[in-house]
Amino acid sequence: MQPSQLFISYAKLSQVMGGFHPLKRGSLGPIPVSETGDQVVVTDGHTRAFAAFMCGFSEVRAFWDEDELDWEAYEICVEWCKKEGICTVADLKNRVVPPEQYRTPWLKRCREMQQELEASRCQK
Repeated sequence: MQPSQLFISYAKLSQVMGGFHPLKRGSLGPIPVSETGDQVVVTDGHTRAFAAFMCGFSEVRAFWDEDELDWEAYEICVEWCKKEGICTVADLKNRVVPPEQYRTPWLKRCREMQQELEASRCQK
């Protein structure tokens, strides 16, 4: 499954790990995924998927995300990930960052990308 996120928040990971029971695989809940082109993309639940990886799971339960998604934005995020060498959840292992670092660079970058997409859509 191809991640669509460049970082994991340490605070959120700590919270997920605190409520996670490694012997009960279902305690993390299934991860929403969708398909674009020939790849399956994680649309949400990156922190839970990473927690499963940290606990040694080689598989997680997933479900097809039926939400209406902005695929143009997701494809940009996936390209960012690929450029940074993030092709699996395991590739996020060196990208667990403090909340401030998560909020500022990642969420700011996503907000700016969304604004640029909106502006380009308005021009069409």
